[in-house]
Amino acid sequence: VAVVLLIGVSPLYVTVAALPLVIISSLAIYKLTSSSKINADAAIGIVSSMGIAVGIILASLSGGFNVDLFSYLFGNILTVNNTELILAFIVFVVVTAVVVYLYDDLFALTFDQDLAYSMGVKTKRINIILFLLTAVAAVLAMKVAGIMLVSALLILPALTALQLSMSFRKTMAAAVGFAVGAVLFGIVMAFMMNLPAGAMIVLLNICFLFVVFVAKKLSVPRR
Repeated sequence: VAVVLLIGVSPLYVTVAALPLVIISSLAIYKLTSSSKINADAAIGIVSSMGIAVGIILASLSGGFNVDLFSYLFGNILTVNNTELILAFIVFVVVTAVVVYLYDDLFALTFDQDLAYSMGVKTKRINIILFLLTAVAAVLAMKVAGIMLVSALLILPALTALQLSMSFRKTMAAAVGFAVGAVLFGIVMAFMMNLPAGAMIVLLNICFLFVVFVAKKLSVPRR
């Protein structure tokens, strides 16, 4: 984002212009995890830390932080434009189609990557597709949750759904439900309380996780 703002790209097309750089970053993370002993969390930390450092330097070179950059750092749903809405809908359709088409391969890969490879699943190709789709989704979520909170928006709904110990298909559906619910209620509550929408959405996701976790603990019979 700092790069495209520095070179003078119109704010209306910052998200579109940032996509190639984010895709390159996602491929770098995949390369680090697949060709070395660095795990995914460490690779994400390396690339994200470098990105933040470079972004701060570029922001200072462009004359300091401005409103546009802050909207990407902390989120501002009111700045989402028609181009980004159309792009988000296209990505939604593409992601849904990919998940449906590759459902069996995704299930095998999620269960055990080595077993999936032995079964003939093209794990490298599937992993690259997942990294790219995640990168695109992260870019589109920047305006809603902000760069600082987008990782929580990607992780928390899935983590909450996993606590329910359901099938793979039901877990995916539950994760989508938690995410959509948090976004809708978060936007409404943020509007009513005059608070940042991104932070409210993430807090609701954390509340969902806490409630599900506590309910799961209470439902376990004591011995």
